[in-house]
Amino acid sequence: MFTGNNTADYSIFIGIVFVSAIILVRVLRYFLGKFLAQRSDFLRVEATKYHFLKNALSFLIFLAATIVVLYTIPPLKQLGLTLFAGAGILAAILGFASQAAFSNIISGIFIVIFKPFRVGDVVKINNLYFGTVEDINLRQTSIRDIENKRFIIPNSVISSEVIHNYLIEDPKVANQILFGVSYRANLDDAMEGIRSEAMAHPNYIDNRTEEDLAKGLPPVVVRVVEWADSAIIIRATVWTNSPSEGFELKTDILKSVKERFDREGIEIPYPHRKVIVEYAPGSEEKRG
Repeated sequence: MFTGNNTADYSIFIGIVFVSAIILVRVLRYFLGKFLAQRSDFLRVEATKYHFLKNALSFLIFLAATIVVLYTIPPLKQLGLTLFAGAGILAAILGFASQAAFSNIISGIFIVIFKPFRVGDVVKINNLYFGTVEDINLRQTSIRDIENKRFIIPNSVISSEVIHNYLIEDPKVANQILFGVSYRANLDDAMEGIRSEAMAHPNYIDNRTEEDLAKGLPPVVVRVVEWADSAIIIRATVWTNSPSEGFELKTDILKSVKERFDREGIEIPYPHRKVIVEYAPGSEEKRG
């Protein structure tokens, strides 16, 4: 038991430490709450998914205050050493058992801070997973693909992969569509037909800058890009407002250009093979 002035001094010290901890917790929780609200608005997720961080922060501050009290007051120091020695062993066991879960939580916090993607973004993860981000929490990220399947990817995995985000800054897409025409085709007619069909599509947008207009760049850039084995390859660059609109435009244009080429007599070739059979000298006489 404490007696005399020491007891009063210790009581005052404990009061100062815990009052300071309470003030610090309230200040940090206020700023952390604002930070999480802003990030949640950007990521388009519920802020409540990250509110446990504020509780974890409070726990750590009060734990630190308790450690300071136990290690500063001599009569309590030995008790503190005993308690934290046992707690250290338990923490090591729990830490080893929850290493993967803790890694996912840390990665989830990094996603909140650095914002590589948000709910609603169209992403491709290391060329393996492609779809729309449906949910983000501190353990995992859910991605829905075009077949309505869900990929549940742990945050520790997704944070270490290359992320292709189609919507992070500018959702517009320059769709590059390839066509093959015969070597006998009139290239000017073919290229003009492709450009006309692209500009007639409702998803097409004119993304030319003032500099492009000054240079006289056409609304849809169509170029010959390759002399292939059986065809001349033409590439059209057509802009749309989003990847989904770009997919619709590409599939529609492939059909409409084929129909236009059929009407105008522009051949779309397919591979041909010429087989030459040579006989050894005297083989004809033997065959006869």
